[in-house]
Amino acid sequence: MSGKPTEDELVLIVDAQQGDKRAFGELVRRHHRGVVNVVYRMCGDADLAEDAAQEAFVRAWQHLPRYRPQSPFRNWLYRIAINAAYDALRREHDTVDPEAVALVSPEVGPAALVEQRELEERVRQAVQALPPASREVIVLREYEGLSYREIADALEIPVGTVMSRLNYARRWLREALSETLENL
Repeated sequence: MSGKPTEDELVLIVDAQQGDKRAFGELVRRHHRGVVNVVYRMCGDADLAEDAAQEAFVRAWQHLPRYRPQSPFRNWLYRIAINAAYDALRREHDTVDPEAVALVSPEVGPAALVEQRELEERVRQAVQALPPASREVIVLREYEGLSYREIADALEIPVGTVMSRLNYARRWLREALSETLENL
């Protein structure tokens, strides 16, 4: 999904901007899972992610009159969600750097193999060691599947910066996981 909001989403946005709480509720319903996933991958704690996602939606409601549909609503919402995740981490872990908090995959289930869990843990540890700016672009690109343009819009940075941060993050992860990758 790139570019402007779809026609039906635009109607919901306009209605919500005029105070229609049911229209905003529908926007929340459509984007809840994505927002929770982004926040969860940023902070690694399911309860904290739910709280931060709720905070993100409250902030979105408060700032909705400022939203302009030149870029996707999802991107605007993800930017708010990332900020809410960082704020929640600061509140929850007063003395813990957000870089030290692991990213967690919600797909890990009881049937997962021990070897797969070990690999996932190594990847999480490597991703957690990335600077926050690099972690943001990796989460949005690799976990949420956003395009470079969508990431740039969501983070309010140039596409070139997105590419540079992704390049740095991927190179760093490749080096950090080189021994693990060789043993696959």
